[in-house]
Amino acid sequence: MPVLYVVATPIGNLEDITLRALRVLGEVKLIAAEDTRTARKLLNRYDIKTRLTSYFEHNKKNKMPVLLETLEEQDMRRGFEWLHCPALLL
Repeated sequence: MPVLYVVATPIGNLEDITLRALRVLGEVKLIAAEDTRTARKLLNRYDIKTRLTSYFEHNKKNKMPVLLETLEEQDMRRGFEWLHCPALLL
């Protein structure tokens, strides 16, 4: 059964993240983020090699069906940064 995680990520200080969040980010197959540049900085800081893709206002109509289909078919977890509280949903 697919699992979707919501992981809050720090806005400024990269050390403002929990150990559990770091574990989840490292265990999932794919992270979808609103701002991949910001997400990549966080992942690089903690040497997390999880594959990263974008998901934001201007591509969500095209990306969401693909992400949901992949989630269902391959039991993969997905990530997103959402609204004004940057978060990764995995």
